Amino acid sequence: MTNEEPAVADTPSEAAANQDPAQGAEGQPRGRGNRGGGRGGNDRGRGRGGRDNRRGGRREEEDDGIIEKLVHINRVSKTVKGGKRFGFAALVVVGDGSGRVGFGKGKAREVPEAIQKATAAARKKMIRVPLKEGRTLHHDGNGRFGAGKVTVRTAPPGTGIIAGGPMRAVFESLGVADVVTKSVGTSNPYNMIRATFDALTDQTSPKSVAQRRGKKVADLLGRGGASEAEAEADAAAIAE
Repeated sequence: MTNEEPAVADTPSEAAANQDPAQGAEGQPRGRGNRGGGRGGNDRGRGRGGRDNRRGGRREEEDDGIIEKLVHINRVSKTVKGGKRFGFAALVVVGDGSGRVGFGKGKAREVPEAIQKATAAARKKMIRVPLKEGRTLHHDGNGRFGAGKVTVRTAPPGTGIIAGGPMRAVFESLGVADVVTKSVGTSNPYNMIRATFDALTDQTSPKSVAQRRGKKVADLLGRGGASEAEAEADAAAIAE
């Protein structure tokens, strides 16, 4: 007769998911058999539970392709008769890495639930931002929300993401590889992200401007003294 032990998880999240309520405090296994029996049960647990869960998580990530970044967690407490009651607020930025980005916030009594609510809210209101060559912005822009003011500028290849704090999470999720930013006025992550999104919503591409004016993209790009062939090549290289 062999005694089975619970599956050994590779990550803290898997350990929390696979924890049996009937186990002792802190999820310690109640092993009372020999080493051989425990090892055999461990293999069976890993094959049925842990391995399937990990494979399912990878498949969801590959099919979805959404980048999730936790920006800020705020803890608040309320004093009640029995003591203090804690709550958590999470701020999350999500994006597909190719021109779509969104942010959301969620509140709950536990941190994982607050992050889950914020992620769901961010996925529901993602916006599309046109990118130049798939790596940077088409033009400079300014954004403002409350006391926060941000400036975003296009940059040549190799510059990298010159941004800090919450703004870096936004551009990494958006898929921007080269950008220069500056934030003035506040360090509140909520205001900084809202100001950044205000600047991103004003971004336009030559293709959209040409459609609005009833012209060709080559006509707009050729006004700076470039030849017709160069304008045609630049218009063909533009990708939103």
